[in-house]
Amino acid sequence: MRFTSLVVELIRARPRLVVWIVVLAQAAIWLFLPVIFYGSPPGDLATVLAFGREYQVGTAMGPPLSFWLADIAFRAAGNHVFGVYLLAQVCEVATFIAFYHLARAIVGGPQAVLAVLLSMTVVVFSSPSVEFGPLILARPLWALLLLHSWQLIGQNRRSAWFAWSIDCGLLLLTTPAAIGMILLVAVFAVTSARGRRTLMAVDPLYALLVIIVLALPYLIWLVRADALTLPPLPVIADLKARALRWGVVLGGLIVAMGAIVLLVILNSRWFTRDSDDAPIIHRPPVGPLGQQFVYFFAFAPAIVGSFVSGLFNVDRVFGGAGVALLMSGLAVVVAAGDLIHLRRQRLLRTVWALAVAAPAALALAVALFLPWTSTTEAKTSLPAVAIGHFFDDSYQRRTNQRLRAVAGDPEIASLIAMAGRRPHLLLDATPERTPWLSIAKFDETGGVVVWRARDTAGTPPPEIGQRFPGLVPEVPRSFDRLVNGRQGVLRIGWAIVRPKG
Repeated sequence: MRFTSLVVELIRARPRLVVWIVVLAQAAIWLFLPVIFYGSPPGDLATVLAFGREYQVGTAMGPPLSFWLADIAFRAAGNHVFGVYLLAQVCEVATFIAFYHLARAIVGGPQAVLAVLLSMTVVVFSSPSVEFGPLILARPLWALLLLHSWQLIGQNRRSAWFAWSIDCGLLLLTTPAAIGMILLVAVFAVTSARGRRTLMAVDPLYALLVIIVLALPYLIWLVRADALTLPPLPVIADLKARALRWGVVLGGLIVAMGAIVLLVILNSRWFTRDSDDAPIIHRPPVGPLGQQFVYFFAFAPAIVGSFVSGLFNVDRVFGGAGVALLMSGLAVVVAAGDLIHLRRQRLLRTVWALAVAAPAALALAVALFLPWTSTTEAKTSLPAVAIGHFFDDSYQRRTNQRLRAVAGDPEIASLIAMAGRRPHLLLDATPERTPWLSIAKFDETGGVVVWRARDTAGTPPPEIGQRFPGLVPEVPRSFDRLVNGRQGVLRIGWAIVRPKG
């Protein structure tokens, strides 16, 4: 007698409901985990907020859209980082919902659910969804761009041209990899007969006009900043090292797909005898164009992105792993055929849940248990709010003015710039990255210079003393981390630069 679980029946009857349930559950985990267990934002999120408050058209960190949205979300939440965490999860939900609609248009609703479940194990594992920035914002825009591209090429829906142009324009305002992503779409369109017919109309000209209008302010900034040049190409002697870097980045992407490989192996006929009694998820046949579309965008972004990373010696795949591996789940589903047997359902569910929950468990372990087993500091363990309020209040008591700027150690200064009254951030070691504030202007308006204290006197590091001569260090301030463990307290040295006049 064939047994079909409730999950399988839901996939068959209510595929959209299943997608919403798993996507919202995953978003809830990554929303509340940092709120409860993070004392400071992960990654470069504090720097993203410091750049976002300046509302620059362009900066050294790239196009401005993600920084603006981060600042808006932060202010909307009452100057609390919860708003940015929520924005990051909104992007994740939008990514998988758009991806589901794309997969449903190609393989139907039930198998589209399987594609979403498989891609979740890759995207969630390969790149954290909490560190909002260009890489996170690019994911839903890439998913929407692929969806509207398929509607144009595969379904011949001319009404999708306007949405497609909006996707391209917003991508150009989000990530430097946008040009490469758009070129991939153009390459597929030019190399397919249906795509060439789609381009032989007046609609692409209107779409190009919309894209130029959206991206024009940033393009003007690129011209004025003389930032349109590519990074220098490697010399012949460095080609071997760059090729090795390409292999390392590409290998990392392959490792990130380990959960998909494991699920495919466990679902094969090798591990069950009654494979004919397994429930089946069927789909209508996928045409050659659909197969070409899926395979092209499953492999091309990963190969091209890793090659660019190797060429210019970048540590991560160009454009982000969430973009490069988004279509991997759909590629596996298309390759599996029109009928997919779900064998050993309980084991598959367990492995899938572990693959999705593993990154969250790892983040929790780093926050709570790493301080007890290692002297390596977890970046999320610093008490950002306490640090920011202390220096903001101390400066105001000493000068009877609010704190306007902060400089020194980039990590601590970014946390101070995020908390309190949000002073301007000056990266004094690389002042060209913060063009809204110079060292001369900092000396004139005043501010706080901070560093990690190495002694009880709070002597500033030599490089900071050279950039700010005449600093009079205050008594170092100690702060408890979220979990001190074997690391002891955090001691911050600081000095006040009083405003002139």
